[in-house]
Amino acid sequence: MTFKPFAVGLCAAAALTAGSAIAQAPAASRPAAPAAAAPAQQAATHGPPIANMCIISVEGAIGGSTVGKYVDTRMQQIVAQTNAELTGEKTSIDNDAKALDARRATLDQSTLEQQASALQVRANALQRKAQLRDREVSATEQKAVARIGQEMSPLITQVYQQRNCSVLLQRTAVVIANPAMDITPAVVTALNAKITQFAFDRERLDQAQPAAAAGGAPPIVQTPGPAPRPAPTKK
Repeated sequence: MTFKPFAVGLCAAAALTAGSAIAQAPAASRPAAPAAAAPAQQAATHGPPIANMCIISVEGAIGGSTVGKYVDTRMQQIVAQTNAELTGEKTSIDNDAKALDARRATLDQSTLEQQASALQVRANALQRKAQLRDREVSATEQKAVARIGQEMSPLITQVYQQRNCSVLLQRTAVVIANPAMDITPAVVTALNAKITQFAFDRERLDQAQPAAAAGGAPPIVQTPGPAPRPAPTKK
């Protein structure tokens, strides 16, 4: 699962200058060309399962579980909210840029440059916010997936022992394997019985930074050195 606010690309193209007060639409907003269809895989016949050797797809277990699907849906909601916030601000900047461009002939050069510079400041601030939101969405996804991993970890050990496994391989390290050796479905069933959802919101990285800055560095305490010895007196 990977989620990125599309407004990051929009805001990257929002740079405004005095010569052109209207932001240009980015190429990233245009629909991408359809990808070529993957060739159909031929069904393989398997030999007997290897005793005590098991396989798991951690990604498949997360994505196929009820809680994994909940996280996927919740992340889509968070991305939509983030995009709405950024797109609304970008639309406001674009409208003000168009209005400034329409008044270009009625403004002297100094006033035009001053107002265009103010728009540039807003566009730069929006771009920084979009980059921050992108990092926040990534941090949110990582934290949510890590929570699922914590819930699933003891279940993997449980199913491993129930199946009398002696070795457990990650599915990505195996090209083809007998499905009878795959413990992923059993782990998904156990995970669904344990947890189906948990509340979470977008991480707020902009709140963590000022808090760290407010703490400041600890004061430096200087320890005085030993007092100098008096010079010996001559007899």
